[in-house]
Amino acid sequence: MPAPVSHLARARVDDAGTGIALMLAAWGVFSLVDTSVKWLSLAGIPALQLAFMRFGVHLVLSTGPMLGRDHSGWTAPRSLALAMLARGGLLMCATICNFFALRYLDLAVVAAITFAAPVVVCLLSVPLLGERVGPWRWGAIVLGFLGVLVVVRPWGAAFHPAMLLSCVVPFALGLFSILTRRLAGVAAPRTMQLYAGIVGALCLAPFAAAVWVSPEGPLDWALLFAIGAFAWFGHDLFGRAHGYAPASVLMPFSYSFLLYMALTGWLVFGTVPDAGTLAGAAIIAASGLIIWWRER
Repeated sequence: MPAPVSHLARARVDDAGTGIALMLAAWGVFSLVDTSVKWLSLAGIPALQLAFMRFGVHLVLSTGPMLGRDHSGWTAPRSLALAMLARGGLLMCATICNFFALRYLDLAVVAAITFAAPVVVCLLSVPLLGERVGPWRWGAIVLGFLGVLVVVRPWGAAFHPAMLLSCVVPFALGLFSILTRRLAGVAAPRTMQLYAGIVGALCLAPFAAAVWVSPEGPLDWALLFAIGAFAWFGHDLFGRAHGYAPASVLMPFSYSFLLYMALTGWLVFGTVPDAGTLAGAAIIAASGLIIWWRER
């Protein structure tokens, strides 16, 4: 999941159509990350190795554009650096849990649970940001968590323990989003991306080395490196989209991720979301849209 763009960001060009197209493209690319991870997981590649490659390649691609520029983006005051390192740690936590869960869960299930993150952000904004939440948004929060219960169904045969790991993801991404809000306007986006890559690559390198499994064929090798490239490219498209249209216009189109994941799950793995997953995903999406509507 990408970092949210600050509400302080202004569109460079008033072109909502271009922004929406870039937003749809970004979420399409993000779906390729999870699809590739699931493919490689089923091929026997450990989740920690996949997470390392996601951050390692992302770090290389993030560092390249900064070479030859002034070095102001490389360093930061200690308190700011610690905040960006914590932000990177939260993204790493979400990525690891997501990659472990993808081995066992359908893509549509993972996508539906992940999109509870806006609900978590709304919930945590009260104690952490001091925001006021009215009855509409409280109702949306309750509705969102009911939607997660419908997807997970801990009372039925469809429940898998990996769903518990997947449920960690929206909470980690929620905290990640709140910390990004606090850093917006203080730290440059490219600096935050750089720190996130450094945290993930350095922390996961020894674990990846310990469990490393070499892919068997050229396709698997290509996908192993493509994971980080897809993630970096998706973030780039996501940021560019907000240069053409404000977040209030683009947010509803983020739910295209659910459609992308259902489609790739069917095309690549032959899985079709069941009625419970579809119903839960619809409830979660509705709760997120209610929150978006009230925040506008």
